[in-house]
Amino acid sequence: MKKIILLASTVITLFAFTTLTNWKSDKAHSQMGFSITHLGISEVNGSFKNFDVNITSSKDDFSDAVVEATADIASINTGIEMRDKHLAGPDFFNAEKNPRLTFKSTSITPAGKNNYKLAGNLNLNGVTKPVTLDLWYRGTIENPMSKAPTSGFQVTGTIKRSDFNLGAGFPAPMLSDEVKIKADGEFAKQ
Repeated sequence: MKKIILLASTVITLFAFTTLTNWKSDKAHSQMGFSITHLGISEVNGSFKNFDVNITSSKDDFSDAVVEATADIASINTGIEMRDKHLAGPDFFNAEKNPRLTFKSTSITPAGKNNYKLAGNLNLNGVTKPVTLDLWYRGTIENPMSKAPTSGFQVTGTIKRSDFNLGAGFPAPMLSDEVKIKADGEFAKQ
């Protein structure tokens, strides 16, 4: 019984001194994008219109942040409606069967001033793989309109579409296996 009381007291003490803060993406000032090389000579860019990103952290420098992101695959946007429908279809993302992209971080490691390596599990097309992305913390200010603390981040990295069974019928000379990821966002303290 004493062990249970001691354990409960320790947990309560830890929570009393640790305040987790939630940060929600400001969708009007955020984007989740990607690019891929077509025919080895040009870049095709795209994004997801419907996405949500949340950050939880107890430290002001976000060195203990947990990042969770989701995106609706059917909201894919490359500027060409026919291509968007093809990408959302069974040849690529198969949005009907796998309607959401998800990412949940597992660790964040310092990589220079305001820079981190963000590791986590990415789920695309029903396949979950560990990935490591570069995260740049751009700072925190008081938003002049809302007066809320607002932080800025940029995430970049490269994944292989073959790791997620995306577009297996389209060889690398047609579409590069490497897909660049770039997401920018403003996050309001909740």
